[in-house]
This record gives sequence, structure tokens and C-alpha cells, in this order.
Amino acid sequence: MTWFSEQVNPRLSQEKRTRPDKEIRRIQQSWVAGAEKWALLRLAARTPEWIGPDHLTALGLGAQIGAGICYKLAGSNKYALLGVIACLALNWLGDSLDGTLARVRNRQRPRYGFYVDHMADSFGALALMGGLAMSGYMSPEVAIGLLIGFLMLSLQSYLATVALGEFRLSFWRFGPTELRILLALGNAVLFCKPRVRFLGGQYRLFDVGGAIGVIGMTLILGFFTAQNTVRLHREARIEP
Repeated sequence: MTWFSEQVNPRLSQEKRTRPDKEIRRIQQSWVAGAEKWALLRLAARTPEWIGPDHLTALGLGAQIGAGICYKLAGSNKYALLGVIACLALNWLGDSLDGTLARVRNRQRPRYGFYVDHMADSFGALALMGGLAMSGYMSPEVAIGLLIGFLMLSLQSYLATVALGEFRLSFWRFGPTELRILLALGNAVLFCKPRVRFLGGQYRLFDVGGAIGVIGMTLILGFFTAQNTVRLHREARIEP
């Protein structure tokens, strides 16, 4: 009842609201999780002292914005697709190594890192999908669908972090790294073959891939929303 009344010590109430009762559990079960962790720990050990986690977060965001710009440029020069692949590699380095570096150096700021990292992901996704929508390689409708799917999955993950104390980094063995790999491979195919035959018609390669991605994200969103709702209902059941 102390949350619903005036506090003798307001500072104590504020701390209770901002500091979780238990540590958040990270769930990473993607295909490349083991190899990725091995590589990131070694990269963190070899990172110069003057490079900090914030520098890497900025690198990840800048690289994702760069990928969007390269997609836009690819509409008039397909060689910009090679720039997208380079930007995806830099995005992986910055976005994946920042948290590992903070943990290795014991300089963790969980709430700050959680907020800044995922706001950067959101702005980066907007830039990436915006570039794709303007590239001519993907229709704006499919790009918007992918962006909405990403933001909805992100929202589901953030709410589950607060409600369940679990932050899920992958869904059905797919995480951000697998998606970057698929996108890089798609770019390599796109460079040579921008249109494909599918179900008797000819479509943009990335429209087909994007539509499959939207369907997949919709299924994942529905499954985990239902699963978490049932779990929370059982845990919060009111006894008569």
C-alpha cells in the first residue's frame, strides 16, 4: 500500500520504482549465439581503452543510417548495395560489442544502456526501411510493413522485460545477427537478380522476401503475445 500513499521517505519510493527487485534475465538462443559470444569476448579484450560502449553504440546507429543511405543511392547505382553490406558489418560490430565491452570492463549502466541502445535500434530501423522504400528494390508498402513488424516485436519484447523480468534477444532461433546475415546475402543476390518469378508471377526479389518476413514476424508476435498473456494470467491469478 505504500505506493498509493504519501511516503515518509520519497527517495526510497523513487528507488523502488527505478530499481528492479530482481535482475533481468537475457534470453539469447539464436543459431550463431555461441560463435558470436566467443568472437565478441575476444574483440572486447582487444578493444583500445579510449573506445567506450557509447562510441560503439554511435557506430552501430551511424552504420545503420549509412545502410539506409546506400539503399537510396542504389536506386541509381547498384554498386551502392556493396556499401550496404559493409554498413551491416559495422552495425553488427557497434550494436553487438557495446554491451559486451561494458560487461567485460565492469562499467555497466543497465537502465541507461537499455534505453539508449534500443532507441538507437528504432531510429536505425526507420532509416534502413526508409532507404529501402526509396530504393526501388522494395515497394514502400512492404517496407512499412517490415518497420511496423519490427517495432511491434520490439514493443512486445520491452513489455515482457518489465512484466516477466526476461529480455528476449531472439525469436525461434532468429536474432539480429541472423537477420543481418540474411539481408547481406539478399543484397548479393539482388546485385545480380533484382526480380524473381514467384507463384507464377514476376516480382521484386525484396518484395517477396519482405512479404515472407512480415508474415513471419506476425506469427512470432501472435505466438509470444499469447504465450506471455497466458503465463501472466496464471502467475497473477486472484484466489477466491
